Amino acid sequence: MTVTIRTALVEDAAAVAAVAAVTFPLACPPHTPDEAKAHFIATVLSEERFSGYLADPGRRLLVAEDASGEVIGYTMIVFGEPEDEDVRRAIRVRPTAELSKCYVLPGHHGDGVAGRLMAESVRAAEEAGSRAMWLGVNEENARAQRFYRKHGFERVGSKRFLVGERWEDDWVMERSSVA
Repeated sequence: MTVTIRTALVEDAAAVAAVAAVTFPLACPPHTPDEAKAHFIATVLSEERFSGYLADPGRRLLVAEDASGEVIGYTMIVFGEPEDEDVRRAIRVRPTAELSKCYVLPGHHGDGVAGRLMAESVRAAEEAGSRAMWLGVNEENARAQRFYRKHGFERVGSKRFLVGERWEDDWVMERSSVA
């Protein structure tokens, strides 16, 4: 399968939001109410929000496209010091970048798309001057944790993550060297 990884453009906002709407619920623990997932998608992962993310010079979004040009996955990298106090305490290496999002449509799991997106995200962070990369992953999402460990991340702390009106517990994972 031919897949292209490239920097997302403002015109990609709707396609990325569509992927986010399908993939975000898959990362949530089973107890997360559907209403909370829908609220998060509407307020954080909407086309309008992605348009803003794409215009933000402190962020870089990468998309994976299949041979037909359909967006089948994406990552979002946020550069700079983390805003969350728990994360600031947990991470050990600076300057750092956050891997804020890393999602691939279910029909493409196991095809190597996520690994290619990860490699390009790490490269983008390194090119921007980051010496490390961190992320938050739900403590119950064992599949994602295995994927991140495979790509050099290790658990360094924890933080809270609001979905709807419910706080979830996330692990903070860090890859100490993006090189």
